[in-house]
Amino acid sequence: MCLAIPVRIEEILDQETAIADIGGVRKEINVALITDLAVGDYVIMHVGYALNKIDPQEAEKTLALFAELDQLSQQQAIEASQ
Repeated sequence: MCLAIPVRIEEILDQETAIADIGGVRKEINVALITDLAVGDYVIMHVGYALNKIDPQEAEKTLALFAELDQLSQQQAIEASQ
């Protein structure tokens, strides 16, 4: 299964590449498909490519849901091991 996720642009390297924050990890991604990109923008990233910019509030909501899902998954794993 493939998943596109919201990431925050931390640094723009050139017209085609930028550094994105992916859950606390900084990774170089391809941003050639995005126009008017600025540091602080959120984009949807899929397999290392930024597909489009998204609203910061929606990005934060999505990231919060991913974090909640991770916590629930960890809790289930702990309960299953007991």
